[in-house]
Amino acid sequence: MEVQNAPTTGGGGSTPTVWVFGYGSLCWYPGFEYTDCITGYIRGYVRRFWQGNVTHRGTKEKPGRVATLIEDKEGITWGCAFRVTGSHALDYLQQRECTLGGYVTEYIKFYPRIATEQSGISGEAFPALVYIATPKNEHWIGEEPLLVTARQIVECRGPSGHNVEYLVRLAMFMRDELPGACDEHLFELEGLVRRFVAEANVQLELLLVGNVTPHRIRRDTHEEVRRHVTFEYTSRVPDTKLRCLHI
Repeated sequence: MEVQNAPTTGGGGSTPTVWVFGYGSLCWYPGFEYTDCITGYIRGYVRRFWQGNVTHRGTKEKPGRVATLIEDKEGITWGCAFRVTGSHALDYLQQRECTLGGYVTEYIKFYPRIATEQSGISGEAFPALVYIATPKNEHWIGEEPLLVTARQIVECRGPSGHNVEYLVRLAMFMRDELPGACDEHLFELEGLVRRFVAEANVQLELLLVGNVTPHRIRRDTHEEVRRHVTFEYTSRVPDTKLRCLHI
C-alpha cells in the first residue's frame, strides 16, 4: 500500500495529516517530528515478537526479535498514535520500518484512550497507519517457544543498541503510560529476559544504554489531570488476569 494514499485528518490546507500507530519501539523512540501523541488501542490484533531484525537490534548472524501484529478477532493491542504532517516523517518510517525492517503498511481503526471536547479528539475510532510484518518478508521468524525468544533477545545486539533495550523499554512504556492494560506475551517475555540477564550477572541498566537517546514524550497532552484508567470494558480479560499486572 502506498503511503501517499493515506487518509488525512485535521491539518487543513493541502498538506496531509496522518495518524501513525506505534506498538513497538515507536512508543518510546519515534525518531520523527509530530504534532500530537495520544495513547489508545486497536482491535483484532495481538502483539507478538515474531519478527527478526538484522538492521537495528540484531545482525544477520544473530537476528534480534522485535514486535509485529498477529490477527486475533478478540485481540486488543495498546500503544500510541502520532499525528504527523507532510511527507518527511513518512519517508523516514518507510526507510526504518519497510525498507530495513520488512514491514508493510495497513490502515486500522485506532481508539483513543481519552476524549475531550477541547482536544478535537472524539471518542470514536479513526484510521491510523500501521506497520505490520507478515510471513512474506525475509526476516520473519514466526512462533517459537517463548524461552527461545527470550534467550535470543538476551544474546542480540545491533547498530541501534541491545535487543533487551527494545523489549524492556516497551514494557516500561506499558506500565508507566497504560497501567492495568494486559499484554501477557510482552510481560512474560520481559520476565524471562530479566531473569536470564540476572543469571548472567549482567547489570540490566548497561543494556539499556543504546545508540539512540529516548526523550520524554508528552502523550495525551489534552488530559489536564493524569488519572488512573480502567480497562474493564476495552481489554480482553485472560484467565490469569493478575499475571498481566506486574505490580
